[in-house]
Amino acid sequence: MSALARWCYRHRLVVVLLWLAALVGLGVLSQTAGSAYKDAFSLPGTESTKALQLLQKSLPAQSGDTATVVWRAAAGGTVRDDAVRRKMTATLATISKLPSVTSVTGPYDGRRGARQISGDGRTAYAQVGFDKTGDKLAKTDVQRVIDTAEAARGDGLRVELGGNPISQVERTPPGNSELIGVAVAAIVLLLAFGSLFAMLLPIITAIAGVGSGLMLVGLLTHVVTIGQIGPTLGALIGLGVGIDYALFIVTRHRTGLKDGLSVEESVVKAIDTSGRAVLFAGGTVVIALLGLFVLGMSFLNGMAIASAVTVVCTVLAAITLLPAMLGLLKTRVLSRRERRRLGAHAGGAARPDVWTRWAGVVERRPRTLSAVALVVIAVLCVPVFSLRLGSSDAGNNPTSTTTRQAYDLLAEGFGPGFNGPLQLIAETHGAADQQAFTRLVGEVSRTPGVAAAAPMPAQPGATVAMAQVIPTTSPQSAKTSDLIDRLRHDVVPAAERGTSMRVYVGGPTAIFDDFADVLTGKLPLFLGVIITLGFLLLMLAFRSLLVPAIAAVMNVLAAGASFGVVVAFFQWGWGSEPLGVGAAGPVEAFLPVIMLSILFGLSMDYQVFLVSRMHEEWVHSGDNRRAVTVGQAHTGRVITAAATIMIAVFVAFVFGGQRVIAEFGIGLSAAVALDAFILRTILVPAAMHLFGRANWWLPSWLDRRLPHLSVDPPEERPIDAGTPLEPVSH
Repeated sequence: MSALARWCYRHRLVVVLLWLAALVGLGVLSQTAGSAYKDAFSLPGTESTKALQLLQKSLPAQSGDTATVVWRAAAGGTVRDDAVRRKMTATLATISKLPSVTSVTGPYDGRRGARQISGDGRTAYAQVGFDKTGDKLAKTDVQRVIDTAEAARGDGLRVELGGNPISQVERTPPGNSELIGVAVAAIVLLLAFGSLFAMLLPIITAIAGVGSGLMLVGLLTHVVTIGQIGPTLGALIGLGVGIDYALFIVTRHRTGLKDGLSVEESVVKAIDTSGRAVLFAGGTVVIALLGLFVLGMSFLNGMAIASAVTVVCTVLAAITLLPAMLGLLKTRVLSRRERRRLGAHAGGAARPDVWTRWAGVVERRPRTLSAVALVVIAVLCVPVFSLRLGSSDAGNNPTSTTTRQAYDLLAEGFGPGFNGPLQLIAETHGAADQQAFTRLVGEVSRTPGVAAAAPMPAQPGATVAMAQVIPTTSPQSAKTSDLIDRLRHDVVPAAERGTSMRVYVGGPTAIFDDFADVLTGKLPLFLGVIITLGFLLLMLAFRSLLVPAIAAVMNVLAAGASFGVVVAFFQWGWGSEPLGVGAAGPVEAFLPVIMLSILFGLSMDYQVFLVSRMHEEWVHSGDNRRAVTVGQAHTGRVITAAATIMIAVFVAFVFGGQRVIAEFGIGLSAAVALDAFILRTILVPAAMHLFGRANWWLPSWLDRRLPHLSVDPPEERPIDAGTPLEPVSH
């Protein structure tokens, strides 16, 4: 690291120009090649996937996604009025001729269409069938459908559109969230450093890293499948960690200057100490994100790639671009007052600050403070026991969107379950199976929780029969999930007995329900993998058993408490309505695994920065009490400042209007706040005071067999790790 830092310092202008050239080159490539973000996921082996595969094989024209055009007549009128009828009939006829549209079934199509008009006659809908699923449809084709339908608005007639294809086109990343987060970060940095240049460096470094990362991600979309949420998630994580990584290095450099080092030696030492910690911490974040691949789901793989690439670029910017810029600015990273004092007070003892005094309090009262902190964490963990994973629907979209308004119109006119119909897909062999399927549809219509069930028209000689089932509850309701289970485990198996038909319960609502079940089942495995991985990495870095064990426990506590906050905000609805992201509903099914991987990385960041400073002092003094106190005192200010910046960045994304991103923003900001202000400020140092010298013990036989992966500079040699040590009693 020292050689890299010295080269970047001595060739600082070249490094800056190389970064500028890279950014410009990536920008040109991105503009030329464009991007191909695509929301797609597969659930091999699930019943809903089998139903979809059967449709794609036997009835390809009906296996695509469906959109809904909803219209509502003005007060005092009905959708049967001649003017409304003529306008909407012409509109639907135009839509039926658009590219990718396979069918349009409207309310004016004979007796069957009469069911598509509400009881009060004011609301009607038409179903638009596409030839592909939403993730494979050309956005321009869907946009033509939207434009054609919306052109019919006027004279009191409301026309809205819903369905997955419409959501795919409508969904856009938040526009100014990043700018808000960066602005708040700038204020915090200016207050912390008192220097404009010191404030700008972390922001410029993070923007360079995130910008290059997101452009690379856009290019990668032509090679791998990455969803539309990928760049937003990458920007959220990249900005948070990027500013923090640069902050840690700049802080260490400023300390070196104040201690009387030359600019070059201070830069080299900052990169060789804090830079090593950044490299290690960034590596753990990337490994944790790529750990999502063990779940075997392409949808999550795309998110992992987008986030990991962005983090890699922020780390590269921190260890190459930042030392070059530090070399260009020289001592101007200090405030004017600090520069005036530089000569007179170089190397002098600093006055005790609030963090030095707080470290002393933790040293004297580890048991009491630990008990208070654990009570706070336990209270925040309570809601997590009612966690319900699922998928939010259009009812959680901003009220200004057409999908939300279509959802509300359909729920008001036809009932809440109308927004999430289920499908019965049967593979039949002969007339007997067809009759059995007809009887099944009748039995389903009488099943509690079903508002209506009706067979779909079948083509002559078809071996696949279909029926639509309308639940009495909304798609995201727990009762709808219970209905899916009841149909699959009780009603359908009873109808299959004595026949050769095989019936599957499918449709978008069932797909998302299966998605939640699959992820819930794999969650323990994923949690075990990342905890084990974190334990091994920290054991290699600090040659200790207790340090990684403490970190593992803290990671679980932080995750539990942050999930508790998410449940209270979004599932219980305490904060979702005020935030403008819809009513109470289930937590997104993929949120826990993504959040766990991110939290693992972020927790490791703070653990590494805190414990590496403690370990550095332990190597020099061999005094655990001094090592823990000095390490906490020296890192407390920068960790809490970094956490404040990261919280500001995460919270800024909450106001982008997307429920999924809002869940990430609230969950991650809560986790960072708990991690920095409770776990790393109280619990970790208190536990290390209680364990004493045993913190740094590793059996000699294990120490000899483990590869060396040190966060400390190479010239520092730890004391013998194999000597049995006793905890210090307090």
